[in-house]
Amino acid sequence: MDLHLEGIAHRYHQVEVLSGIDLTIGHGQIVCIVGPSGCGKSTLLRLIGGLERPAAGTVLQVGEPPTDSLNPLTYIFQDFALLPWRTVAGNASLVLEDHRLDVAERAAIVEDVLARTKLAEFRDALPRQLSGGMKQRVGIARALAVRPAVLLMDEPLSALDGQTRELLMDDLVDLWVRAPFTAVYVTHNLDEAVRVGHKIVVLSRRPGRIRETVEIDLPLAERAANPGMLEAKHKHLWSLIRAEAEAADMELADA
Repeated sequence: MDLHLEGIAHRYHQVEVLSGIDLTIGHGQIVCIVGPSGCGKSTLLRLIGGLERPAAGTVLQVGEPPTDSLNPLTYIFQDFALLPWRTVAGNASLVLEDHRLDVAERAAIVEDVLARTKLAEFRDALPRQLSGGMKQRVGIARALAVRPAVLLMDEPLSALDGQTRELLMDDLVDLWVRAPFTAVYVTHNLDEAVRVGHKIVVLSRRPGRIRETVEIDLPLAERAANPGMLEAKHKHLWSLIRAEAEAADMELADA
């Protein structure tokens, strides 16, 4: 299933947040959204996910989701959003409980996603016992459990320390290599964007418009071994964003 955004614009009261967004998110692509603070990245993700309706334009789902998909569009959140009284397995299974699955089907799905996210041996642990990286792995496992057509990822690694972020990026790449998925990935971190993105969409300062779309042809599995290429892409992205990021920072400070 592809997503097509045509003429997306949005405002909150008198504040114009997004304007004239045209974007295609192709099946099997990870599309990263970057830009200065306040440019509408998270708003765009909410519009794609149907949490809000755009003031203008349309979000089109083209093609059918996978036949086994229980929820075509699924979020992975920045703050993990785990239920503290549920175990790892219990949090992963939560999204399955409103679907017509028998106990054996539900158990099989949970065991599969825990294995894929390296959590099988921690299935009975509670969130308070987990590191930040493990909590986000639970969030990823929970999202994968519904076999989404598109993952919507809102700053999924921003709450983690640098070392854990690197490990989770490796894990995301490994998950994609073993079973390619489609994702829209919002991030402030340009290192994340060049590491996991097939296409990087650079938004301008508010109202957010697409300044440039940067494509990276190097396969995800080969990027860690090509730091020079990633650094060049990082520098190019920063050259597009830096002046507006400085202006946005001063605007926030003044506010």
